[in-house]
Amino acid sequence: MWKFKEFRKVLDGLTAASSSSSSSASSQPGNREVEIPESLQSEHFQLCKTVRHGFPFEPSSMAFDPVQKILAIGTNHGAVRLFGRPGVECYCQHDSGSSVIQLQFLINEGALVSALTDDTLHLWNLRQKRPAILHSLKFSKERITFCHLPFQSKWLYVGTERGNIHIINVEMFTLSGYVIMWNKAIELSSKSHPGPVVHISDNPMDEGKLLIGYESGTVVLWDLKSKRADYRYTYDEAIHSVAWHHEGKQFICSHSDGTLTIWNVRSPAKPIQTIVPHGKQIKDGKKPEPCKPILKVEYKTTKNGEPFIILSGGLAYDTAGRRPCLTVMHGKSTAVLEMDYQIVDFLTLCETPYSNDFQEPYAVVVLLEQDLVVIDLAQNGYPIFENPYPLSIHESPVTCCEYFADCPEDLIPALYFVGNRQKRQGYSKKEWPISGGNWGVGTQSYPEIIITGHADGSIKFWDASAKIKDQPPGEPSQWTGNRVAITLQMLYKLKTAKVFEKSRNKEDKPSTDIVDEDPYAIQMISWCPESRILCVAGVSAHVIIYRFSKQDVTTDVIPMLEVRLLYEINDLESPDIEQVPTPSGGPNPQPIVLQSHPSTSSSSSDGIRDNVPCLRVKSTPLKQSAGYQAELVIQLVWVSGEPPQQITSLAVNSAYGLVVFGNCNGIAMVDYIQKTVLLNLGTIELYGSNDPYQRQPRSPRKTRQPSGAGLCDINESPTASEDRCKSPTSGCGSPTSSDDEQAMKLFIEKVKSKGRKFSRAVATDIAKMSRKLSLPTELKPELDVRDNSFSRSRSSSVTSIDKESREAISALHFCETFTRKPDTSTSPCLWVGTTLGTVLVIVLNLPPGRDQRLVQPVIVSPSGTILRLKGAILRMAFLDSLGAIIPPANEAWREPNAPEDKDDKERLKKRRPVSVSPSSSQEISENQYAVICSEKQAKVISLPSQNCIYKHNITETSFVLRGDIVSMSNSTCLACFCANGHIMTFSLPSLRPLLDVNYLPLTNMRIARTFCFTNNGQALYLVSPTEIQRITYSQETCENLQEMLGEMFTPVETPEAPNRGFFKGLFGGGAQSLDREDLFGETSGRPRPTVVTHIPGPGGMEGVKGAATGVGAELTRARWALDERGQKLGELEDRTAAMLASADSFSKHAHEMMTKCKEKKWYQF
Repeated sequence: MWKFKEFRKVLDGLTAASSSSSSSASSQPGNREVEIPESLQSEHFQLCKTVRHGFPFEPSSMAFDPVQKILAIGTNHGAVRLFGRPGVECYCQHDSGSSVIQLQFLINEGALVSALTDDTLHLWNLRQKRPAILHSLKFSKERITFCHLPFQSKWLYVGTERGNIHIINVEMFTLSGYVIMWNKAIELSSKSHPGPVVHISDNPMDEGKLLIGYESGTVVLWDLKSKRADYRYTYDEAIHSVAWHHEGKQFICSHSDGTLTIWNVRSPAKPIQTIVPHGKQIKDGKKPEPCKPILKVEYKTTKNGEPFIILSGGLAYDTAGRRPCLTVMHGKSTAVLEMDYQIVDFLTLCETPYSNDFQEPYAVVVLLEQDLVVIDLAQNGYPIFENPYPLSIHESPVTCCEYFADCPEDLIPALYFVGNRQKRQGYSKKEWPISGGNWGVGTQSYPEIIITGHADGSIKFWDASAKIKDQPPGEPSQWTGNRVAITLQMLYKLKTAKVFEKSRNKEDKPSTDIVDEDPYAIQMISWCPESRILCVAGVSAHVIIYRFSKQDVTTDVIPMLEVRLLYEINDLESPDIEQVPTPSGGPNPQPIVLQSHPSTSSSSSDGIRDNVPCLRVKSTPLKQSAGYQAELVIQLVWVSGEPPQQITSLAVNSAYGLVVFGNCNGIAMVDYIQKTVLLNLGTIELYGSNDPYQRQPRSPRKTRQPSGAGLCDINESPTASEDRCKSPTSGCGSPTSSDDEQAMKLFIEKVKSKGRKFSRAVATDIAKMSRKLSLPTELKPELDVRDNSFSRSRSSSVTSIDKESREAISALHFCETFTRKPDTSTSPCLWVGTTLGTVLVIVLNLPPGRDQRLVQPVIVSPSGTILRLKGAILRMAFLDSLGAIIPPANEAWREPNAPEDKDDKERLKKRRPVSVSPSSSQEISENQYAVICSEKQAKVISLPSQNCIYKHNITETSFVLRGDIVSMSNSTCLACFCANGHIMTFSLPSLRPLLDVNYLPLTNMRIARTFCFTNNGQALYLVSPTEIQRITYSQETCENLQEMLGEMFTPVETPEAPNRGFFKGLFGGGAQSLDREDLFGETSGRPRPTVVTHIPGPGGMEGVKGAATGVGAELTRARWALDERGQKLGELEDRTAAMLASADSFSKHAHEMMTKCKEKKWYQF
């Protein structure tokens, strides 16, 4: 008998092999019932990055252009993020990936200099939409520590670790022969090295005087013309920063002991004032109490008030646990502003770019480790500006991501309406000060929403649509097209942890937790945009269903269901037909009405946790604000000391009123309208007698639990025994003898005693797995290769089971399609995919009427349909006879909290879903096509015949991490992202390869956990813990991207220099200019060739031409250039006319004087 079964399997395999191959066309042409025309071709696809959103990961430096009003942030990974007005952002990356130690704008020149820790300098061209490097210099023998570029100068001062200062021409990026050596700068009598250069700046009133700060505490005022030191200032403590007073007579230093010293330029002996902002002032000339170092200080003056001294650090050492602070000293007042994170850098924004004029500071930009804060200095209390950039993505670590394009039009306004009520108050009333750049040009715009789940249980909704903007003031009116801002704006934030009781401290933490940290972390999101039903799954094996409402509501008791989902295997070596009840009247099993019973948590007398959920739902009334409001909480419970397994798949359907989820133990379906459990099965019970695997425990069991036609209900009665499945029709347990029951109890007690040893290991093990994605085993080296489950065995009772039997639910999809081969009409059903590559179909029999749906149960039954693929099932979708995607049935959104004055019956009708009964379905002659994507291959199956008409092996050496069936250019395709970094697209239904690009190797689980495709050729992933990278695989979007991107540089007239005044000009006061060209140019001599190496960058003319492909952008640049040139020519013409008039007047007066004095003698004068 066994040999005959094996021989039959071989014949079935040969038959399947002959009817399908690994090529794109896997069956004979005669079996392909209908040929569907496909419009997508390979030329419609191209892969490129679009924009990057979020906070720069691990920032290290910052710079600001006060004329262009652009902010630049460098990171420890070699990235540079540029920020202009909201919607104008840009991302640049150094190839080396070295940390950016300093950034310097060529103010109002459209260029940026970056200094890296690998001792390279780079010149970036910002006059193109995608900035590129024009030149690079590599220092070979010295380490770069500080750079300074004076305003309207082309000579860059570069300080090194050896204490020397080199000078570079930023136009040609060449090294000057002029060098300031450290041994000439310090006193000859000094025997010690002054340390690295930590500061360089020129005197605001004399460009020929250079102030050099060394780390050891020495400051030198260097005369550039005479090439010698005028003054030297020495202090006992190390210097961190130096800042000038705008008059050039004083400067201030910050030191490592928390002190500020103010020096008079002409009094180098000692500072004229010593300030300890956060220390105790000690009299009698004693040294003040030491404090933490003041890392940076800035000295800004105002015309009609006291100067501002702004500093970071300097707190007393006894302030343990105090948050980092920014101190603002203005006259006699001192304000200490606490920050949430460590301060990386700060900059004071001033009204003028000239350092020799009153600065008039109006804001402070504070760069923190994980945030960007802008403080308003002009208002009392120093309020902060509301940040318009999407920099709060990482407020709590992102654990999952979903991307929805082409959503309903009214969805974003609705989310914005409820989210606007969550905004904080007390922001500055002024406009955001970083307002440079200009938006791009584009025409296409459709609603896009990104949903992010976070470790603290919060969910954020983001508007990712391209927003149409009005024409900016001052822009030429000849513009054609709309201004488009590609930005990301947070719409609404949902906190799922509000429905649970929180532990005040670790001692109160319940012992049922299966994760040590972040027990509310979001693991999966299922969302229906049309009905606005939201379903989320968390790491503590909980599922929450939310409805959207625009009204506040107070929920007295949050409905809750507990599901006892246990992994059990019948000890059968082969399917036993007698053990599977088969109803009479047909080959298909008879549907069974499933009911739910109230549950109570309990523990056995010996302390083994049983029927206990991981989290406690709040028992007190919960006030829920407008937005998403909890409808039902579902929790998996502990079973005989074993914790519940984490959820690996989730799906919700608003038309059916059902939610289904699965894990490595099995599957559960819940009716969230009637608040009942419809289905609770182990994975192998879905097969019934058709299980192709031989699964059995290694230790034989005494009794066997029948599965009740393959479908059984959870047992939630207070007197629940260890057998969890009972016949739902009888309501009593399976008939067994008393001896068998007693033996079963003894066996369970033995298992429990052994399981106690592993209880703590169980919690630790799941805590480790809570951060991991439910992925194939290739990404999990700690798991056995054969183990397709998503977590390890949890106790000794499970370790005895063969690992191949741990088949997890990996994909779920509600649909209305043909469930069996003989079907002539479609019916609601659920398609279930597993990690072993099996697809099973469950039929849903919904009550026929709306009124009956509220009271009659949904009948769930197996269809007997089983399909097989290679690798775990990832995604399923259905196409109609024309190849268009058939969306799942859904209901339109209606306000669930209708006013009380309306008729109750009408209000209930509004909340009823649109349900379809199989019996009422019309016969449909047209075929449907099921598209199934697994880790290894994709299949297109014709329905109802269930013939595989197309099959394609996606990868042999790797596996697919994410697969989505998406709409694009009025057609459909399959998009896949593989673990080897390849992004591929395939036509549907023929599965022709259209795109295969080696884009991004899988370097960490974060990318795999967050990568997702959506319609219209869009995709995204979390490129760093704080940033989202959006990409496109659409050729049309790539072609229009250049024009849609914002421009960082816009022509702005440089402000006029401050007026020196008559007397200052007459008597030599005011700023003294310096001919740097004569001093640092060719006359300075040839530099040493071994100091630096010049590296030409890719951003020359070729880079500019390649970047400026948009015709509109080219015409605009040319028009602006002509306007600027015409304006300058007009000014020149006016000056020429004025000079001619002056010459004519002078000639006339000279002629009159000559005529008058012509006949006079010399003695008459």
